[in-house]
Amino acid sequence: MFKKQFYFCFTAFAAALMFTFASCSDDDSDPISSNPYGIPSDNLASDNPEIGTATASLPNFSYSVESYGDDAIVRIDMTGIQDVSDYSWLRLLGTAESGQNVWVSIDEQPKGISVYNSADDDEEDQIIAADLVFLVDNSGSMKQEADSVASGILDWAKTLEQSSLDIQFGLVGYSEYGYINGAINLTDAETLSEYLNYSSGTKRTMHFGGDDASALKSAASSYTVSNECGGMALRYADSNITFRTGTNRVYVNFTDEPNQPNNKFAYSTEYFSDESNWTTAQGTVHTVYSADTTFTEKMESKEKPWRISWYTGGTILFAPSNFANVTLESLPVTGALQNSYIIRFTNVKEFMDGQDHVVKITVLSTDQLTRAEKSFYMNFGYPSSTE
Repeated sequence: MFKKQFYFCFTAFAAALMFTFASCSDDDSDPISSNPYGIPSDNLASDNPEIGTATASLPNFSYSVESYGDDAIVRIDMTGIQDVSDYSWLRLLGTAESGQNVWVSIDEQPKGISVYNSADDDEEDQIIAADLVFLVDNSGSMKQEADSVASGILDWAKTLEQSSLDIQFGLVGYSEYGYINGAINLTDAETLSEYLNYSSGTKRTMHFGGDDASALKSAASSYTVSNECGGMALRYADSNITFRTGTNRVYVNFTDEPNQPNNKFAYSTEYFSDESNWTTAQGTVHTVYSADTTFTEKMESKEKPWRISWYTGGTILFAPSNFANVTLESLPVTGALQNSYIIRFTNVKEFMDGQDHVVKITVLSTDQLTRAEKSFYMNFGYPSSTE
């Protein structure tokens, strides 16, 4: 679909001093030492490999474009990717690293990338920020799970808050009668605890909390179907939770019912399969489902709620009906958060034209068993010197 173009010019001076090439599309040489994050030259980059049939999904992610002279440095924040062979978390290796397993291209032009793995250390300038929102089905059938879910959320929130992550928490409660009946905006673990300990059982999430409780409650009146619908709760959260700029948006949907949008496509699982509806920056959805999975599926009526996790690169946990023995350690999203990545690349000023460009990220493990790829549109803005 995209025609590759490579233009290289060679200068004896650059070759002798830096052992690198200068791109004719960018007259400045691009050695590793010329940027603050050790980003390798594009001339060291190779094409994204062909992966054949994908065996894994890449999680959705956030990105930012930071001005760097007349160029920019692009940062992509991504939560963890599991190795399909043993469900461990992949350590990603970028350009010119031994065992490279991740590649990035813009309009089919390969980019030199550096990768920071959060599991390696917690350097101050490398801390990954995440906004984590719980979507909680508080229907009558969730009665036996409700207290366990609340307890698990609180323990989990406190643990994550004490990790190297910069994390905040929000929550949306949704009813068996098809409306939003509770919410609290992003906050810390202590305030979330106060919100959830408001009552007991399913009533824990049947109220609006925080300084903007009235606004959250008012906004909820616009979201109605007639049954439990996690897709509706997700759309409400996306529009009404005040997410921080540049953070990874992460959702966890706790439910024991199919997604039931009642023929409203905007709340259907399939809505989230199209990037024009749900972009990579809008977040990854993880599902915890505690009921029989063998029901007969009917799209836009009675859907598998974990489809949204498939489409956004989230994880899925099938839990017992009483949520017993489901702990922090057993939630796959925990590993995804604690094994996050920062991917950086530069030399993008030729793409800084205010237009959308196709960025492709490819992951291929050294044993070639974990194969994943995601293409999306990114707008790099304009050079800082542009009025």
